[in-house]
Amino acid sequence: MSRTEGADCIDLTAAELIERALQAGEVALTDSGAIYTVTGTRTGRAPGDRYIVREPSSETLIDWGAVNQPFEADAFQALWGRVIIHLAATDNYISHLHIGACDDNYLPLIVTTETAWHSLFARNMFVHPSHSYNCKNKRRWRVLHAANFVCQPSRDGTNTDGCVIINFAQRKVLIAGMRYAGELKKAMFSVQNFLLPERDVLPMHCAANVGIDADGNSDTCLLFGLSGTGKTTLSADPKRYLIGDDEHGWARDRVFNFEGGCYAKTIDLSPRNEPLIWKAIRFGAIVENVMVDSDTRRADYTDSTYSENGRCSYPLKHIDERVEANFSGEAEHVIFLSCDVSGVLPPVSILSKEAAAYHFLSGYTAKIGSTELAADGRVSDTICAVFSACFGAPFMPRPAHIYADLLMRRIDSFGSKVFLVNTGWTGGSGVVEDGQSKGRRFAIPVTRAIVSAIQSGELDDVETRHLDVLNLHIPLRVTGVDSDLLNPRDAWADTNDYDVAAKSLAKLFVDNIDKFSVAAAIKMAGPKA
Repeated sequence: MSRTEGADCIDLTAAELIERALQAGEVALTDSGAIYTVTGTRTGRAPGDRYIVREPSSETLIDWGAVNQPFEADAFQALWGRVIIHLAATDNYISHLHIGACDDNYLPLIVTTETAWHSLFARNMFVHPSHSYNCKNKRRWRVLHAANFVCQPSRDGTNTDGCVIINFAQRKVLIAGMRYAGELKKAMFSVQNFLLPERDVLPMHCAANVGIDADGNSDTCLLFGLSGTGKTTLSADPKRYLIGDDEHGWARDRVFNFEGGCYAKTIDLSPRNEPLIWKAIRFGAIVENVMVDSDTRRADYTDSTYSENGRCSYPLKHIDERVEANFSGEAEHVIFLSCDVSGVLPPVSILSKEAAAYHFLSGYTAKIGSTELAADGRVSDTICAVFSACFGAPFMPRPAHIYADLLMRRIDSFGSKVFLVNTGWTGGSGVVEDGQSKGRRFAIPVTRAIVSAIQSGELDDVETRHLDVLNLHIPLRVTGVDSDLLNPRDAWADTNDYDVAAKSLAKLFVDNIDKFSVAAAIKMAGPKA
């Protein structure tokens, strides 16, 4: 295949894309060899600008509402045509890629972007065809990404000047006016989240890694969680092998990665706490919305001037400790990561199957430096509690119970052990009042010790204590963790304050689960108001 055909630049290498991005002034170099860029007013996803085309083949299967907003088919056709005309006036960067790399559960893609750096992002985050299976019987999806196109709501039927629109009938994704690169990967994640349940495969918003013991036996661990809970940081463990950091499928005999790269948050990134991620930010990586010194070209990951949601994208090959095949066996251990702003949840709890269903449907965490833009187009720095079903409601086109039922079947059939891990606060709330918070956030080494204990099997069958209001079972001991931290009530200076906060959080859980139609046994497994 020719590398260039007219204005089309087809399947360029990473080096060629970096050269073109530098020549066009899209990016600049950092001292590590990575490129960096700023995405303007949109430094996170814009859920209010995400749509699904309403058409007969998918209409009755989608959970329509604020998350899955309908878009008319005629309006989509008209807007697609306008974007095609817009792209015809510029160089196009075209890549042939896959999402997923396991058996028949992947999709071939043609990704067309207006900018070279977004094409590099696609190459980093999706899977190269040589890594996948023969796709002769697969119909390709087409993705158009026009970062500089400006939507006109009165003409185009959008809410603002940008949009992400999925058309299942035509196998098309249109992304216009969105420079924040995360929209590209999450759009195709949403596609897989719709398609895979029909194949009895659970799509998951989770990280996954594998441990291998002295006898060569392997164990797979899943880490579910929303942005800011620590999926990428905790899955990049020097003692284990990474499958992926964000998007996976769970089939009857394996867990497989949808992606070919990682997209890590960079706020306060350090070589001590995140050594693998730190080493991965080199030539071929993209640093996004991070302050970089103009003289030294050194990125300052403590500076949130542009956004708390600074990011870096890098291919999996930048991680030496990875699973080359991009998949492994089914999950022995499943961890739900929750960044609890109230300081009420224990650092680790052991969940029954029913409790696992409850907390999966709840998807409780805190929004911190959110990846989502508010209605005014800005990322909020406010810390607040949030429930996001399946730990990924913004990407789930189908009703939540579809995914919960699949997860319960996988856990039940394989005998997976499930845990709830709090990566948030203890000893008090994380909400800042008068310049400081009453609680303190768990240190990464503490959470790593807990996760290691889970993965080693240490907590599979241990003595526990029951927390009545939260209805959680907590271990009495965890190797490498101060026992005084395990019961959150003991960490508060005033236990009465803890009791009040625990009852308040329990009521939030109960109010949220009432939105779902679930079995009585599942409701009984959750907190008590």
